[in-house]
Amino acid sequence: MISWAGLILVVLLLQNLMLLGTGRVRACIRIAAMQGAILSLLPILSSGGVPTLRETGIAAASAALKGIAFPWLLYRSLRGTGVRREGAPLLSYSASIVAGMAVLGIALWIASRAPLPGATASPLALPAALATMFTGMLLIVTRRTALMQLLGYIVLENGIFAFGFAMEIQAGLLVELGILIDAFLAVLVMGVAIFHIHRAYDAIDVGQLSALTDWDR
Repeated sequence: MISWAGLILVVLLLQNLMLLGTGRVRACIRIAAMQGAILSLLPILSSGGVPTLRETGIAAASAALKGIAFPWLLYRSLRGTGVRREGAPLLSYSASIVAGMAVLGIALWIASRAPLPGATASPLALPAALATMFTGMLLIVTRRTALMQLLGYIVLENGIFAFGFAMEIQAGLLVELGILIDAFLAVLVMGVAIFHIHRAYDAIDVGQLSALTDWDR
């Protein structure tokens, strides 16, 4: 019988495919927010009993940043730019879903050769974490708008969080909270950058940044 942690990881994989298969920015923000919020439950659900103060603190900080702060910053950037969908991604949405299935297969292959260090983590934990990291990289590489690339960074960070759960990395509370704060600052800075890119070029297509070069083509 699948555990609650295993169910969360299955949902995580489905959300990865949903992110790759749509260009609606608002919908992608909601999916990434839900992904971060449910991932924050992993430390508590995997505790096997009453969660410790450390596990509760990590879960609360992760839920607050990924489920509330990040979406709020992204929606604010979205309102400032007026962008509603990704125009023409480098990889079509159907091809992106195929690529997502391919990276899931690669993640399962890697996980089969890298057994989990302990028995408490779900067998799905490592492949789900790797697939989420690969999905974030795909979004960063194949999407043209800065908002979608920023979402890719957030999904990549979600995968790193799940990877720590899968490998049972017992980092200190301050270290883990520091990583979350770094991610928050990165999203905040990118949100400001997106606003200035839109003000300068009336678009957030990162291809417009090529105009900044002094190279005469």
